Amino acid sequence: MRTIEEMRTWLAARGGVAHTQPLRAAGFTTHGIRSALAAGAVRWVRRSWLATPDADPELRRAAQAGGRVTCLTGAQRLNLWTPSHEHLHLALPPTASGIDSAGLRLHWSRGPMPVGASEVADPVINVLFHAARCVAVIDALSVWESAIRQGRVSAQVLERVAWRSTRARMLAKVASDLSDSGLETRFAHLMRSIGVSVRQQVWIDGHPVDALVGETLVVQLDGFAHHQAADRRRDLRADARLVLLGYTVLRFDYYQVLFCADEVLTTVATAMAQGLHLAPARR
Repeated sequence: MRTIEEMRTWLAARGGVAHTQPLRAAGFTTHGIRSALAAGAVRWVRRSWLATPDADPELRRAAQAGGRVTCLTGAQRLNLWTPSHEHLHLALPPTASGIDSAGLRLHWSRGPMPVGASEVADPVINVLFHAARCVAVIDALSVWESAIRQGRVSAQVLERVAWRSTRARMLAKVASDLSDSGLETRFAHLMRSIGVSVRQQVWIDGHPVDALVGETLVVQLDGFAHHQAADRRRDLRADARLVLLGYTVLRFDYYQVLFCADEVLTTVATAMAQGLHLAPARR
C-alpha cells in the first residue's frame, strides 16, 4: 500500500488538489485516503475532491466551485501576457449551482476542447476561447499571440479549431507569431483601426525592426522595463544607421501605446501625410 508521504508528494506535483478518481488510479486505496484524512495530510474541499493544507489556493477554489481555472487566470498560470485583472476566472458546467461567486469571474460557456471531470485547469485552447469572449479584443489578441510566441499552440492549429464564437474565429484569423510582445500587438491593432497595414519584425540592416509602415517608416517600441545605458546606446546607434539608410524612425514607449493611443495614431498619420512612408522617388 502506498504511504501518506507518497500521497503528499503526488498531490504536491498537482498543486495539492486532486479528484479521488486519479488518486485511486495512481494506486492510493480508500483505506490510504482515510488514513491521510485522519493524519491531517489532506482534507475534503468538495465531494470526491481532496486538497493538502498548503494547496494552491486558486486550484482549491476551483475544486470547491466544481470548475476549472481559465481565461485570464489560466493565461497567467501558463505565463502568458495578460492584462491586469483582480478576479479568479473559473469555467463552470451549466449545471453548477450554489456557487459563492465572491471574487470570481464565472464562465458558463463550454470551450471547444473536452475536459475531464477530474481537471481543475483548462487547456490553453479553452483559455483562449474564454479570453476572446471576456476582455477587449486587443487584450485578447495579446493573450493569443503570447500563447503562439511561447509555443503553447500554433497559429495553424488555432485556425482549424471549431470555435463556436465569432470573436474567437476573428482572433484565430488575425493572430500571428510575428509580434515580439503584447505591445507590438497593440500597436499593429491601432494601425489597423485607421486602415494602415503594418509589417512586423522586418529585417533591415541585419536587425529586425518592430514595425514597418509602407517602405521607409520604421516604428520602434520600448517595453515596460527601463533601458540600461548600454541598451539605450545600442538603440540610438541602430536608429542612426536606419536614418542614414533613408528610413524615418519613430520610437514610442509602452505608456504612449497603452495610454496615449491618439497621440501615437496622430504622429504616425502625420508622418504618412508627409510621405515619410514612401521611398524618396515616390514622394
